[in-house]
Amino acid sequence: MNHALFDLLERLDAARIHYMLGRHRAESILVSVTLVGQRIEIDVFRDGHLEISRFLGTEDIEGGTELVDDIIARATD
Repeated sequence: MNHALFDLLERLDAARIHYMLGRHRAESILVSVTLVGQRIEIDVFRDGHLEISRFLGTEDIEGGTELVDDIIARATD
């Protein structure tokens, strides 16, 4: 029996695309992929369906330490 998670990981492996696995929700496994210009979050659920979020960007340098300070301050407000 195949499962969507293993099918996805095999496809990423075959394409030599690095990924990380995480578990942030009880009902799914998160596969995080970072490629040039995009970050992809793929939630794979027990029933085999996928939910994919893709974040596109230019990868321009936006700041230094002050930007990290600002991001942390906004996240903790």
